[in-house]
Amino acid sequence: MSLHTPDLTKQPPRSPRVRLGGYAILPRCLDKGRATVAGKNGEYHYACPLDHQFLDFVGIDPEALKKELNKSDTEVLAWIKQHAKHPRTAPEVIAWTHWQEHRAPDNTEGREYLNGLHKAGAPDREDIITWFDVLDMDDYVSFGGKA
Repeated sequence: MSLHTPDLTKQPPRSPRVRLGGYAILPRCLDKGRATVAGKNGEYHYACPLDHQFLDFVGIDPEALKKELNKSDTEVLAWIKQHAKHPRTAPEVIAWTHWQEHRAPDNTEGREYLNGLHKAGAPDREDIITWFDVLDMDDYVSFGGKA
């Protein structure tokens, strides 16, 4: 495994806001996949619903991607572009990433779940609105930060 394999028992994966090839979520997905292969994923799950937002958008099988995770981010991105069942144009990637960055729960159950995480991690913060907000906050407090 790569020297760049994160140990997610000691630090969180990259924020879902970090982009690779213009795609939000992808670097986080790669971190979780690499950590899973190395047995260092802690409480993080590869191919979770968030990862599937990306995987389904481009049409990549998570198990096929997992076999490529010994490569650099740049090499993995090239592999994704070559094997995507749904090749995306730059404007599609920009629009999708923008939507992901602003996506919030669209149903009562999702809102209750997000609100529960918000209340547990940073009850006094008023800026926790989107899924990315709550993930960043949760990653931070899970590793000792005070939100």
